[in-house]
Amino acid sequence: MIIGAHSIIYSKKPEADRAFLLEVLGLPSVDVGDGWLIFGLPPAEVAVHPSDENDVHEFYLMCADIEAFVKAMTAHDISCGPVQDQGWGLLTQVMLPGGGKLGVYQPRHARPRTVPAPRRPRGKSRVRSRPARIAGRRLGRRPR
Repeated sequence: MIIGAHSIIYSKKPEADRAFLLEVLGLPSVDVGDGWLIFGLPPAEVAVHPSDENDVHEFYLMCADIEAFVKAMTAHDISCGPVQDQGWGLLTQVMLPGGGKLGVYQPRHARPRTVPAPRRPRGKSRVRSRPARIAGRRLGRRPR
């Protein structure tokens, strides 16, 4: 029934944040037309928390080692907030090049099993990725 999840990060500088996801975090991407990139993510999970209002959502990335993540970001001149022990995990905020913040944490909570993606029927056409362009630069290819 469910084949995946699609998350959106809104940004005042989307090209800079797309370059961060592609070049710094190394996420695979597909250009769905006119340089519009959609990035692949590792398996995800979703939780439902109590709230006094609906339509409030949060998005976090998870990592295996928060200290190594912060060190890697520092090597790219990307600033992170202080690591906070939340009990359920070790949390930091990474400052995106577009000016927004993104939560990243090392989970300490139990993780659900990954739901496998459904298999595609044979013979159906698939979307082919083509090299992405951001601000006139070709991305996703290593220099020769």
